Amino acid sequence: MDFIKVLILGIVEGITEFLPISSTGHLILVGEFLTLEPKSFSNAFNVIIQLGAILSVVVLYFNTLNPIAKDKIVNNIGEEKANSLTFFERFKYLDKKTMRLIAKVIIGVIPAMVLGLLFDDLIDKYLFNKITVAIALIVYGIIIIIMESKNKNKSFKFESLDDITVKTAFLIGFFQCLAMVPGTSRSAATIIGAMILGCSRTAAAEFSFFLAIPTMIGATLLKIIKMGFAFTTHQWILILLGAVVSFVVAYGVIVKFMGYIKKHDFKVFGIYRIILGAIVLISAAFAG
Repeated sequence: MDFIKVLILGIVEGITEFLPISSTGHLILVGEFLTLEPKSFSNAFNVIIQLGAILSVVVLYFNTLNPIAKDKIVNNIGEEKANSLTFFERFKYLDKKTMRLIAKVIIGVIPAMVLGLLFDDLIDKYLFNKITVAIALIVYGIIIIIMESKNKNKSFKFESLDDITVKTAFLIGFFQCLAMVPGTSRSAATIIGAMILGCSRTAAAEFSFFLAIPTMIGATLLKIIKMGFAFTTHQWILILLGAVVSFVVAYGVIVKFMGYIKKHDFKVFGIYRIILGAIVLISAAFAG
């Protein structure tokens, strides 16, 4: 039965990780019906399997994030010279544009690293519940709709990733910290923040993807360390299965999502958030 639960949770994680609808919030809501025991493992599982989804970004954008990609070196020094280089010699010709992007991602993750270490336990204890999720879903759903209404026909200061400044990357990192509250959505917080700061939808989404890589790796390591690596063999198998499923599903979702936002805005996600949040609050009221 645990394997069926993990399969469903992995699919939910893969679908929701990069959409601005909150993967953690959805996992908490689904966890009301599909519970992994004990609760401490369930909370850790929900965070750790996000690493599988994050790895899909690494695979999809490997060339973009690779400063020694052959095509980049060819552009910098020419094809003949590039072909003569060994793998390690390539590091002499690190692509400056890619290194700037990596630097901006590292700077952007600093706020979440600091605040995550300080407040992780308190958040786990007091905010991992469906009421918090429902309220966050509704609040940020409204914000998304308002933001998109104001951004209609607006020109953006930062059209591409290259345009984003170091200062802007750092400020986007603070917006990402809002996602420490379950139901907010890490991608929603960073995309909203990036767009408020002047980024286009595409630049905001892509930077959100890249910012997720160190953020979720750090969050995963934090959970594992706090658990003292004390997972049973069965629990490790469940984690691995959940991560693999989330990777496969997230890969497909990212491809579709990037195609979608080139022609559409985020309002549909705001509407979905509000409807889901309202359903959760109403069901909680009747249950109480």
